[in-house]
Amino acid sequence: MKNWLDKMERRFGRYAIRNLTMYLLAGYAIGYLLSFTMPQLLTYFTLEPALILKGQVWRLLSWVIIPPNDNIIFVIFMMLLYYSLGNTLESYWGAFRYNVYIFSGILFTVIGAFIVNGLIGGITGFGSLYSTYYINMSIFLACASIMPDYQLLLYGIIPIKMKWLAILDVVLLAVDAVQGGLIIRIVIIASLLNFIIFFFCNRNLRGHSPKQAARRKKFQKQISRPQNQYAGGAKHRCAVCGRTELDDPNLEFRYCSKCHGNYEYCQEHLFTHIHVQ
Repeated sequence: MKNWLDKMERRFGRYAIRNLTMYLLAGYAIGYLLSFTMPQLLTYFTLEPALILKGQVWRLLSWVIIPPNDNIIFVIFMMLLYYSLGNTLESYWGAFRYNVYIFSGILFTVIGAFIVNGLIGGITGFGSLYSTYYINMSIFLACASIMPDYQLLLYGIIPIKMKWLAILDVVLLAVDAVQGGLIIRIVIIASLLNFIIFFFCNRNLRGHSPKQAARRKKFQKQISRPQNQYAGGAKHRCAVCGRTELDDPNLEFRYCSKCHGNYEYCQEHLFTHIHVQ
């Protein structure tokens, strides 16, 4: 799949939507505004395959503005969190791969909706099952996969690593799938299929390629520098925030292979810094 994405990016990468997360959040804002002012209007935007087949084709995309929750505190927290996570993924993968990830999640959700529509015999009224809740979940799970030890402040107070929240989310999703029946299982699997494909089909089970091996060797050489290079005897220092392991013993540091020179970053800035060219 990686080779296929590389070929697609070379051919179509220039058409990728930059800052896609911002546009998604703008859609959420419109959806929340409508839910407070004209809630009945939202019924014309839900994902209803039976109505799509009758000509209401705008529903193929309009459902992405349907708010998964109408609590204003949750709305603000969710938008701030996913703006940060989405930008992190786009910075890490690049705009094209991030576009593929998000739009494939939308596509798989639509396909799942048509499967459910066939199972229920074309009955309408199930559009409320489909929102971007699970797509947002796929963004979170992707970030938790690439930086599991990054700490979030739960409720703005309690520090907790992303990997533990991801495990909790997976457990809750499994409970929903077991208790919800076949239709809910299809909705969950279809909405998270982008995450499943990206992170199970892209695992490198054949070892490192020559390029990866060279990069690994370079990294090992870099981390074998003489110790006590920084003030206080610190071995690592983030090129962005200047923190060392003496400031926080839980910090992890990595070198960036895309930067020219030996630039080291902490876990909070590894995927969000501007590359030094």
